[in-house]
Amino acid sequence: MSEQPDQPLSAAERLLEIEEIKQLKARYFRLMDSKQWLPFSQVFSDDVVVDVSHDKHAPGDTIRGRADVVDFIRKAVGKAVTVHHGHMPEIELTSPTEARGVWAMFDYVEFKPGRGIRGYGHYHEEYRKEGGRWHICKLKLTRLRVDPLR
Repeated sequence: MSEQPDQPLSAAERLLEIEEIKQLKARYFRLMDSKQWLPFSQVFSDDVVVDVSHDKHAPGDTIRGRADVVDFIRKAVGKAVTVHHGHMPEIELTSPTEARGVWAMFDYVEFKPGRGIRGYGHYHEEYRKEGGRWHICKLKLTRLRVDPLR
C-alpha cells in the first residue's frame, strides 16, 4: 500500500486490497460452515453491526459487537449443516482503510434431515482495515428467495 495515507492507491494496490477483502469473505463462509467460532470471530471488527431485520429466517434485528454477533450466528446455525456461497462481489474502496461491497449469496441450511432452507440474496457489507487486516464492520443480509428443503 502507498506509504502516504493521503496519497491515492495505484491500480495494482487497489486490486490487492480488493483481493484481500475477497479472501476475508471466503474465510467468513468457510469458518462459519466448519463451525470454527474463534477464528470466525476474527473476520469482524470489535464494533461490528449486523442487520438481519429483513430476514424472517434469522429472527433478530440488529446485533452489535463481535462477541454478540458470533454468539447470534453460532446459536442460529451452530447445530445445522450449512453451505454458504458468495458470488459476483462488487467491492469499492472508499479510502485506503475503508471499503464497501455487495455479494450475491446462496445458503443451504439443514437443521434436521429434510428440514431447512435454501436461500438466495445479497450480503451488503462495509469493511475497515485495522492493524494491517481487513474486517467486516457492517453486514446486512437481504434475501430474494427462500425455498424450504423437502
